[in-house]
Amino acid sequence: MCDYSLQHVMSRPAKVGDELVTTRFRDSITRGFTAEGEPRVAVCVLPGTEIAFAKDVEYDHFLADFRNRKVGASVARFRQVDPDKPHVHHDALEFPNGKIVMLTQLSEGQRARVLQLPAGPLTGAEAASEAPTTATSEPARQDDLAVSR
Repeated sequence: MCDYSLQHVMSRPAKVGDELVTTRFRDSITRGFTAEGEPRVAVCVLPGTEIAFAKDVEYDHFLADFRNRKVGASVARFRQVDPDKPHVHHDALEFPNGKIVMLTQLSEGQRARVLQLPAGPLTGAEAASEAPTTATSEPARQDDLAVSR
């Protein structure tokens, strides 16, 4: 899912294996993910998507004159915060150490890979193929089989 601030940017959904780059979008004050080789296309990530960065994730300090901070982790799960507030940034990454960093704070140029997308509801065909089957450990007996003559 792309944040409201990226509605004017061409976008596409994330796929497993996508190589992402944290980017500041042209003519915008916001940041997000682009795919390697597609610098003008925002990659929209669904909540629950797992992402692995090439190294410890860095984010900008709220005072621009200070050095970037490090999260202390390189794997994160994408999530949204403050969904009830319509005109604020919602996209964030949650790290195993409990740290939550807004996507707009990520330092530019960091590389990451989409590891796993969130599980979605099963379609009718998938649900049917996932339905449990009854198996018996006993072989059918001859008198259980109906033979018509």
